[in-house]
Amino acid sequence: MLENLAVCSGMHSTSTCSVLFMLSPGSEFYAPQAPRIEYCRVGVLQAREKELKKLKAAQKVEAAKAQAGKGSQPSKKAEQKAAKKAAEDENQEHYQDPPTPLGEKKRLAPEMAKAYNPSAVEAAWYEWWEKSGFFVADANSKKPPFVIVLPPPNVTGALHIGHGLTSSIEDTIIRWRRMSGDNALWVPGMDHAGIATQVVVEKKLMRERGLTRHDLGREQFNAEVWKWKDEYGGKILNQERRLGASLDWSRGCFTMDDKRSKAVTEAFVRLYKEGLIYRDHRLVNWDCILRTAISDIEVDYIDIKGRTLLKVPGYKSPVEFGVLTSFAYPLEENLGEIVVATTRPETMLGDTAIAVHPADQRYMHLHNKFAIHPFNRRKLPIICDAELVDPNFGTGAVKITPAHDPNDFLVGKRHNLEFINIFSDDGIINSNGGKEFEGLKRFDARVTVIEALKSKGLYRGAENNEMRLGTCSRSDDIVEPMVKPQWFVNCSDMGREACEAVEDGRLEIIPKQFEADWFRWMRNIRDWCISRQLWWGHRVPAWYVTLEDDDLKEFGVYVDHWVVGRNEVEALTEAGTKFPGKKYHIEQDQDVLDTWFSSGLFPFSVMCWPENTADMKTFYPTSLLETGHDIIFFWVARMVMLGMKLTGEVPFKQVYLHPMVRDAHGRKMSKSLGNVIDPLEVINGITLEDLHKRLERGNLDRNELDIAKAGQKQDFPNGIAECGTDALRFSLVAYTAQSDKINLDIQRVVGYRHWCNKLWNAIRFAMLNLGTDFLPSENLDVKSLPCGCKWILSVLNKAISKTVTAMEVYDFSSATSAVYSWWQYQLCDVFIEIIKPVMSADDNNSTSASVKRVTRDTLWICLDNGLRLLHPFMPFVTEELWQRLPQRLGDSSRKESIMISDYPTVIKEWIDDEIESQMVLIESSVRSLRSLRMAYLLLPKQRPEAFLLCKTDEVATVVEKGATEICTLASLASLKVLRESDVPPVGCAVNIVNEHLSVYLLLRGIVDAQLELSKLEKKKEELIRQQEAVTKKMNIPGYRDKVPANIQEENLSKLNKLMAELSIVEEANENFEKLLADSS
Repeated sequence: MLENLAVCSGMHSTSTCSVLFMLSPGSEFYAPQAPRIEYCRVGVLQAREKELKKLKAAQKVEAAKAQAGKGSQPSKKAEQKAAKKAAEDENQEHYQDPPTPLGEKKRLAPEMAKAYNPSAVEAAWYEWWEKSGFFVADANSKKPPFVIVLPPPNVTGALHIGHGLTSSIEDTIIRWRRMSGDNALWVPGMDHAGIATQVVVEKKLMRERGLTRHDLGREQFNAEVWKWKDEYGGKILNQERRLGASLDWSRGCFTMDDKRSKAVTEAFVRLYKEGLIYRDHRLVNWDCILRTAISDIEVDYIDIKGRTLLKVPGYKSPVEFGVLTSFAYPLEENLGEIVVATTRPETMLGDTAIAVHPADQRYMHLHNKFAIHPFNRRKLPIICDAELVDPNFGTGAVKITPAHDPNDFLVGKRHNLEFINIFSDDGIINSNGGKEFEGLKRFDARVTVIEALKSKGLYRGAENNEMRLGTCSRSDDIVEPMVKPQWFVNCSDMGREACEAVEDGRLEIIPKQFEADWFRWMRNIRDWCISRQLWWGHRVPAWYVTLEDDDLKEFGVYVDHWVVGRNEVEALTEAGTKFPGKKYHIEQDQDVLDTWFSSGLFPFSVMCWPENTADMKTFYPTSLLETGHDIIFFWVARMVMLGMKLTGEVPFKQVYLHPMVRDAHGRKMSKSLGNVIDPLEVINGITLEDLHKRLERGNLDRNELDIAKAGQKQDFPNGIAECGTDALRFSLVAYTAQSDKINLDIQRVVGYRHWCNKLWNAIRFAMLNLGTDFLPSENLDVKSLPCGCKWILSVLNKAISKTVTAMEVYDFSSATSAVYSWWQYQLCDVFIEIIKPVMSADDNNSTSASVKRVTRDTLWICLDNGLRLLHPFMPFVTEELWQRLPQRLGDSSRKESIMISDYPTVIKEWIDDEIESQMVLIESSVRSLRSLRMAYLLLPKQRPEAFLLCKTDEVATVVEKGATEICTLASLASLKVLRESDVPPVGCAVNIVNEHLSVYLLLRGIVDAQLELSKLEKKKEELIRQQEAVTKKMNIPGYRDKVPANIQEENLSKLNKLMAELSIVEEANENFEKLLADSS
């Protein structure tokens, strides 16, 4: 019989990366002295303070002794505890980082703090990185360029979780690329945000001075906006620094600065000259509060199920929506009437036709006939339109208002109908609406029109109607479709070319699922309205020419009287060419350009296009555009179209579209729900009370405020714990696997903050065990290493390979999983645990000393590579820990910062598939033994004997080689390897690892099965009693109807928990009964 007995050391495995204190004679604990750090301002005062601390510490020890002596002699343990605490108090300054002057390299405390503190760790590093120029890319570098432009946040913006996700992903990519040897450039910018900024400044003027922009005039108002921008704007870019964003601030820009403004003007002029920009009367989204056209992305939609009252700006009482009103139009020639239905009765004042389906038998006799408008006697033709009318919906007759409805607008174009605008710019019924209604607000007119229809006997009733209601995201006003003269971009050809770029591979969209959306939208793209009736923004570089002999002198009345130029001089030249020999004067258009127009130029305007700068030559086209999938059409598509048209190249090679962030329950974040998450509140932590105060500073009404507070209390009953930047970043990046939505659970962020503490303790363990005199070896002979060292290097190789492969395809979830798994499950849970006996071995033994030396080298290599592997995801904690690692003597290749060090690469010499395979078996054995320990409720201090029954020589060889590792990881007193003919001792619990290996845990003498059965029986009775009580509650008559839903949910959760506990108790009961039977 071949057997092997491994007797384990008295050490026991506690937490995964618990710090090892080594015993030495004459003291309770011994820790190697930390490297000495010179302080720059050590003086007499500090020396006195240190002496005072020593004196206080000594007094505490004496006081503790005196207190203990009152009753009995103090125990040795109590004295040791008091001495230890006194020593800690005395040496507190050794654990606290001294102050670091702004921009200098962080000054670290002589010894590592005992626990990770994110605010302490994240201090000072960013300012040093920035001042050192680590973020700056070199246009003359020979390295391959890798370029990202940060989606420019609004100048009015504050950091929200969407920005947090964007910044986390992009900084992870750019840091990885920088460490991988690329000339990495990440360009920051800020958007002037036309509507949002103008609204903010207008409100400020009214609040502080009681003035409107019209009181000031355009020039003075814009001066006020610039003043506000310089004073308050752009705070969000400073907040980006808190997220560790390694942006090249030297290239920062603003979409209204001189260079970007020059690019906007140049783009407009070129597109106009190519015939792609034109002026026309078209239907636009009109905001009656802001008095401007707005883009599609600035329209939010509310889904209404039926009759609903909503607050509308400018109205004292709520306005009714979700109602379909039917009324009759009288027909000429006494033909009777035709009934139509609408959700907007007020628009009937602008009706110019009634449409029916040409095949609808009910209305065949009315073709080419007329209805009579009841209020103005206008004749409305009955037209046939198969595209618009569904004969099976409603009455099959549709009122047509071409000037105020998108579908009706197209009908009006097809049938050459009259377009009658019944609204002024501020939503008041104008003279076209008739004297009876002129001067009424549009929704007041709705009520008046219905009453007038009733009085004429034409009202036919109302019913609930599902509908989507468009509102302006800036003003909350109900969007009104209106026909206005505007500037448009013809997008047809550019849209087709953008499709071809994806089809032929010049542009890659990631994830690929969004390609279908891209093609669908681009192939059906509509012309883009780019003018806005605002004062803040890029003024349209177009001038209207008024000729002396024009019959009509009104501005803009003649569509063919416009000229475009880069400045007024150029416009005058254009006017002279267009109207030779005529007398005229020119006036610039008052409108400004859509913010998305300047944003669409951003990838090349940041390189100072149209100038052919060094940046333009080196860094354009950019490498990647990373943004949320919600703006693929409003921003990404426009950048691609404008970039290809104006520069001849696709502006970026790849587009990565990240998911949208939702709360833990999958709900869209909303102030009214109280589930909005501010990244800075996660980083710094915040109490529930302060979360409530944030809500109170908003503009929620009392009912909304109560709902929002209740939501906060449910999700964050204890507030949000301080998590730090690194934990938040890692969480957000890891979450990206969740399809097109991220359900963000703050507890997961908290979990990663705890994981940072595990990393911290891993380095503390290393610093304590490497020793102050440790210098990493120049070369490591991998073949001669112990098995555990070979294994950890081999799996480190795998982790590096998986991480790099995942990063190359932007699979961030797999990348974070690979890094996390290696640190957590392989380095901390296994390697650090199995080397603890090695680290505590006697150095006087030459063999032990040799093994310890190569183990230390391996540990150092793991930590150095592991921190560099993790750095792009967690920049702060990795920099701090990496700076504490010992350095090779005279190592000129070591960089000043981890962020400019080389990213780890696979080293072929480390690959050892055989060792990995053997370790899989060893780990499986450990899991089986730990499972038995849990099943029989063993305490950590209980260390039983174990037996491994092997059915093959190969398995026996492996477990014999790994006996010490198994013993350490499974907390065993000893381990004995058995062959198939051997019989395990009586009183063992057994678990099967695989068909070739079983593990036996000797519990006789350790576990009193009879006593445990008695305890379990009592526990079972208590659980059954609680289960019956809950079940009784849930079975009372009317429970489902009368008991609130949240209480029902709590009871169901409680019942499931009790049933799960009962199952565990019953399983444990079976285990102890089996043990009792086997032992008898």
